[in-house]
Amino acid sequence: MDLVWPTEANPTLLAGVHAVIAAVTEQGGALGYHMVPGREETDAWLEEMLADVRSSDAALAVAVRGDDIVGCGLWQRHTSAASYRHSAEIPQLMSHPEARGLGIGRLLVTALVKDARRAGLELLTLGVRGNNHGAIALYEQLGFREWGRLPSGVAVANERFDDVKMCLELGRPDDVIVRGSAPVGPGSSVLR
Repeated sequence: MDLVWPTEANPTLLAGVHAVIAAVTEQGGALGYHMVPGREETDAWLEEMLADVRSSDAALAVAVRGDDIVGCGLWQRHTSAASYRHSAEIPQLMSHPEARGLGIGRLLVTALVKDARRAGLELLTLGVRGNNHGAIALYEQLGFREWGRLPSGVAVANERFDDVKMCLELGRPDDVIVRGSAPVGPGSSVLR
């Protein structure tokens, strides 16, 4: 299994990522699509992600086995606002159903975490559907912890699932002061 980090789209990448998204969605995977998306939709999504990659606001890792794309994942900065540029989200992580059990998820998450550290990020977050116990266990094994849960936050047709929020602290510069929720520092207020 190899990992590639594309910055530009090409016909092979567009077709391969679409095939993975289509296969995962067809089996009910939690990618945000209720129906299998068409090529125009997935191509536009990938082009948008690659624009963020080129501006250093994201990184896309693609797992390749032989000539086939079998999975992909990315980290993406939460926003361009200066107060949040130290953090990013893993909004998409997927492996082709026919390639499950090969360790693609672990390979991708491990690589994304390493790359996020290299990019100077301090915090990675992600959301996972509450019924995806295998993914939750994998994220926990890799150091993520649950920080919140939105009950029934994910709608799939007439079914509702919890949206489990997880995070991983990647480290921070020595001169950073962590205030947490203490009523001190810029923008603070005391309870009345």
